Amino acid sequence: MEEAPISAGPGPRPGKGRSIALGQLNTQEAPPPRASSGMDELDRVLGGGLVAASAILVGGDPGIGKSTLLLQAVAAFATKGLKTLYISGEEAAAQVRMRAARLGLSQAPVALGADTNLRDILTTLDTERPDLVVIDSVQTMWLDTVDSAPGSVSQVRAAAHELVSFAKRRGVSVILVGHVTKDGQIAGPRVVEHMVDTVLYFEGERGHQFRILRAVKNRFGPADEIGVFEMTGTGLAQVANPSALFLSERGTPAPGSVVFAGIEGTRPMLTEIQALVAPSPLGTPRRTVVGLDGARLSTILAVLEARCGIPFAGMDVFLNVAGGMRVQEPAADLAVACALLSAREDVALPADTVVFGEISLSGALRPVAQAENRLKEAQKLGFCAAIAPKMVKPAPHPGMDVKQMPDLAGVVGQIFGAG
Repeated sequence: MEEAPISAGPGPRPGKGRSIALGQLNTQEAPPPRASSGMDELDRVLGGGLVAASAILVGGDPGIGKSTLLLQAVAAFATKGLKTLYISGEEAAAQVRMRAARLGLSQAPVALGADTNLRDILTTLDTERPDLVVIDSVQTMWLDTVDSAPGSVSQVRAAAHELVSFAKRRGVSVILVGHVTKDGQIAGPRVVEHMVDTVLYFEGERGHQFRILRAVKNRFGPADEIGVFEMTGTGLAQVANPSALFLSERGTPAPGSVVFAGIEGTRPMLTEIQALVAPSPLGTPRRTVVGLDGARLSTILAVLEARCGIPFAGMDVFLNVAGGMRVQEPAADLAVACALLSAREDVALPADTVVFGEISLSGALRPVAQAENRLKEAQKLGFCAAIAPKMVKPAPHPGMDVKQMPDLAGVVGQIFGAG
């Protein structure tokens, strides 16, 4: 029996769509044009400069310096010839002008507005036709077509969609400032991060002068790239050599202090990892971590006990990355283990030694990416020894004594004489 075709149901049938243009994977296209701000650290994080018609989301803790950074950025782009607008939904125009005067940016050709009605803002942008606009912040924007309060999930989603669509339609680059939750994630629906081309996080500790601008998503450049800034009385200053700055306060070698040769994005970065191990008066010893993953610390402690016979039961363990830096790559495992062993055995590593390597659950040391760049950066800063895993392609390093270790037990025996 022949089946009847399925009916589309009552009501008008949708019109036929048009065919879309198709291309081949080998089609050659010119790279997108970029505008440079002249701030090398900002341009690095953006992937080489600002791409026209791109949408960028910037998040960070309250008071960390997002508005200061973006005011400096729009002033830099405006000085380079871009028509820029700064729309503030959180502060009055007078407050923004006071900040600009403190930063010495009052003469920058930046148009300033203070409003939260997105319909009025989009009308203004359509009239002004800027090259770049900053919306500070997207959580304060509201649309009269959405029946909910500003900052709600519906309003944030709708506002972000309108602004990103406007950016693509009119060729305007849009930077959205986003609030963050207590967990450090950008507040609001996760779909906002999927809408934009680039997601940047502005990180740092209030007690430190260093600030890190980190790309966690970038359709026009490498993700996990970072830019380093220093908070000064006149705004954020770029840090061209962050390794030297992070190690500048390092004094005489002390037990528990180890220099880690890491990679942040495409940039080699040397940071100091500090550990303190002390007898615990508590039934459950404390494990306090700042700047590293606490779960990773627990894993390394377990490997030290199970594979090397070095227990940390009954001992409080405190771990810290100096300077307010956050270290996320597994290559820091060996540096953390060496810091813990150094603190526990009260033995300081030589001041001219850097450490890197990933530790497996078996206690073996795994090779890590860009080992050559790590060693070159260390050598450039005066380090002449390294403790590392066995490299896949060992290269000669004149003046650099590289101790290639097969496993964690070898490090414990040869370097610390423990176990």
